[in-house]
Amino acid sequence: MSRPTHVLSGPYAPPAPARELTVVSADGARLHVEVHGPEGAPPVVLAHGWTCSTAFWAAQIRELSVDHRVVAYDQRGHGRSPASPACSADGLADDLEAVLEATLAASEKAVIAGHSMGGMTVMAAAGRPRFREHAAAVLLCSTGSSRLVAESTVVPIRAGRLRTRLTRHVLGARAPLGPVTPLARRILKYGTMGPGSAPHMVEACARIVHACPRKVRYAWSQVLDLLDLDHGVRQLTVPTAVVVGTADRLTPPVHAHQLAAALPNCLGVTELPGLGHMTPVEAPELVSARIRELVTTYVQVKEGA
Repeated sequence: MSRPTHVLSGPYAPPAPARELTVVSADGARLHVEVHGPEGAPPVVLAHGWTCSTAFWAAQIRELSVDHRVVAYDQRGHGRSPASPACSADGLADDLEAVLEATLAASEKAVIAGHSMGGMTVMAAAGRPRFREHAAAVLLCSTGSSRLVAESTVVPIRAGRLRTRLTRHVLGARAPLGPVTPLARRILKYGTMGPGSAPHMVEACARIVHACPRKVRYAWSQVLDLLDLDHGVRQLTVPTAVVVGTADRLTPPVHAHQLAAALPNCLGVTELPGLGHMTPVEAPELVSARIRELVTTYVQVKEGA
């Protein structure tokens, strides 16, 4: 599936995978999946967020694939995964289960990291059999389980019905994003990144987000508006770490602390001062290190693998 190009050089240029495959989900949706790194290495599975793609994890893939087997996939309708008429939290969970089954051996354990809607994917799948079979530990980056529109601070006014209504219109806009212009970069930086984000980080995120088809962006915005995965948080029993930027306008720190209070086995919340919603891009070394730490602690690799 052809989409606009991402950055072509630097830390946010998507690395070439060791192999690619197409995974078919429960309802027939086809998912583009990439596998990076050596076979037999401890596995990591990465689930990206709304309007993003596997390219969003470029820095983590480059760092971790040296000595991990990194699986990254495009959520349905994103990146190189074709759009599906079915957009739902259950669909996200189905897709993650399908990816786990296709890329991991029976009972093989992995660290699963989800950013934004990718974190919601993890929560939606938390009670599923294949997730429980394969999840050793989880990293939730910049995400929440419910009240996403009501808690968002993208519209800079006091919380209440007016802010919620305006935020719903902003996040659910049907208008095309158009080319990546200086104005587009400023708007994206305001809404999704910290004020100190470097230009190359903003450029990478803008190219990824602007590559998401307008209809896909709108369809998933409607799902996120009504999302309630509080029950999924309580079912996420594996060790789970939470990361959030203090300047996150889309999923402010209140979400991270609510997750920490509800998770059965929370390893704590890491707040990143001054950073926004795009934590894997804004703090690539820290996110990679947190994943690596979870693998070291919770994933056992069989001798001779």
